Amino acid sequence: MLVFYMKNLDCNIEPALSFLPAADPSAYGLCPKRLRRVSTVMQSYIDRGLTAGGITLVTRRNRIVHYECHGLADTAKKKPMTKDTLFRLYSMSKPVTAVAVLMLYEETAFFLDEPVKKFLPEFSGLKVKQLKPDGSFILVPPRREVTIHDLLTHTGGLTYEGFDEAEERGMNLKKFVKHICRLPLTSHPGEKWQYSVSNDILGRLVEVVSGQTFDKFLEKRLFGPLGMKDTGFFVPKEKQARLAALYTHDKKGRLIKRKTEDRNYLRKPVLFSGGAGLVSTAADYLRFSQMLLNNGMFNGARILGRKTVELMRADHLPPVLPCIEPYKFGYGLGVSVLRSVSEKQGIGSVGEFGWGGAASTEVWIDPLEEMVTLVMMQLIGSRYGLTKQIKDAVYQAIV
Repeated sequence: MLVFYMKNLDCNIEPALSFLPAADPSAYGLCPKRLRRVSTVMQSYIDRGLTAGGITLVTRRNRIVHYECHGLADTAKKKPMTKDTLFRLYSMSKPVTAVAVLMLYEETAFFLDEPVKKFLPEFSGLKVKQLKPDGSFILVPPRREVTIHDLLTHTGGLTYEGFDEAEERGMNLKKFVKHICRLPLTSHPGEKWQYSVSNDILGRLVEVVSGQTFDKFLEKRLFGPLGMKDTGFFVPKEKQARLAALYTHDKKGRLIKRKTEDRNYLRKPVLFSGGAGLVSTAADYLRFSQMLLNNGMFNGARILGRKTVELMRADHLPPVLPCIEPYKFGYGLGVSVLRSVSEKQGIGSVGEFGWGGAASTEVWIDPLEEMVTLVMMQLIGSRYGLTKQIKDAVYQAIV
């Protein structure tokens, strides 16, 4: 069964990654026939011209039970999707940044409930933009200081306002923090979940505390130990042919190559965006994900302690806050957390955690089922429920 299953992959890839062995899905509690629905779902979207291609990867109990390339990395060049294709992670960079912060937390560099201004003085004197009954705004002092925990959970009152301008003006992280702190908060710290530049600010926190630039810290302390040789903030010249093309849909829903990008990934940036700046491969991100599934350790590299990973994947939303819409989950430290399958109204496991990116990359890490599900594509805009269908196709195969 295993030989047959691996021979029917959609592209020329090895039957296993060098750091993780392949296994017959049926030996690890998954029905091979049902698991092939993942391929059926992906191919249906490719056939309808809704996506160019992608990679789907599933592990269970530290074994690869599904690993397939689908379609093309570049339709114009007829370039097939291959195991070493590079993908823009966008917001799937956020869990990486959270791990970097937690590494320093473990080294007693700070407490998570400490004010950010203790390390980044730009956070002193912030104001909150408060709406008056007549529709006008006033600026008021925050009810409390913004903490590191607020940044990790997107509850600090920040938004994404100011990010594009900072990149356009070529700011580094130090200047970026000063730029952001000139803007008022949109809510009092701890009172609202709002997607924001928090992870980019956390990148600067790492720089200040570690004494290294954020990119160097990640290379030395995380990517190097985990063997993530293809992950970074840009694609060097010798690897640029491996970067997948980026797609979107036109007004008629047709797949077209995206004409412009949010940033240039072909040269080293000035702003190392911990919120959206990384490029990686499926294999590299699997190393990172397996480390989290294995409570902070992978292939002999101890990145975090077990209790710290447990802290990261716990739901940190205050009890008064509802689930994050439209996703219907809670939020941990840099990751989503499924806190109720009835709340989610979909298949999954309580405690499953992960995150996704704007270009349709997504990861689900399930401690209960000892599984990682990874989807890598390069599609900006509507996904037509594709990643959700892939997740359902994986979970319904568990028997």
